[in-house]
Amino acid sequence: MPDFLAGLCDPDTLQMLAEGTLDTLYMTLASTFFAYVFGMIMAVVLVVCRADGIRPCPALYKVLDVVVNLTRSFPFLILMIAVIPFTRFLVGTTIGNNATVVPLVIAAAPFVARLIESSLLEVDHGIVEAAQSMGASTFQIIFKVLIPESLPSLINGSAIAGTTILGYSAMSGAVGGGGLGKLAIMYGYNRYQTDIMFATCVLLILIVQILQEIGNRLSRRCDKRLV
Repeated sequence: MPDFLAGLCDPDTLQMLAEGTLDTLYMTLASTFFAYVFGMIMAVVLVVCRADGIRPCPALYKVLDVVVNLTRSFPFLILMIAVIPFTRFLVGTTIGNNATVVPLVIAAAPFVARLIESSLLEVDHGIVEAAQSMGASTFQIIFKVLIPESLPSLINGSAIAGTTILGYSAMSGAVGGGGLGKLAIMYGYNRYQTDIMFATCVLLILIVQILQEIGNRLSRRCDKRLV
């Protein structure tokens, strides 16, 4: 066995990597969930209020469109530092897994909103017009037409969002975040332990592949065109 891999067989190292993996999964899944909650709200408002939407409202659309674009423009590390007071207010600390979730959600929600907006806009406008002609309300069109019809695309988007947030969570290790990113920086970079760096990279790649495969499978199962 190569010397740089021998240390990975140490029980303490394996436990540390296992804990780092669980922490990364926690941050990624929790952040993806909350990012999708807020992103869905923003996306629905954007789709409904656009000029050709169900309930056009140009003023609200322009304001929200600018907010989403501005928030997406911030590099994650800068954003994480900028929202430190807000993070401390919400969770009482600025380090650790829970503290990392706050900036992850703030950074990911606008990105998710654009993904969801794109998915909702893919729905055939004729279906929406048919629902309107039958007297469906705005909420009925949203929850019984737009979201169900775009579900495969929404699921695919959630996998993309999850992998993006995973990358953000790894970067958070540079400024007090936990998980595999912290291990890679603390041991792989600062202490020049190539075995830890190699292991964290492999684990991150595996998590990405698993998330993407789950998203692909769920998307195919929900796609009515493939039934």
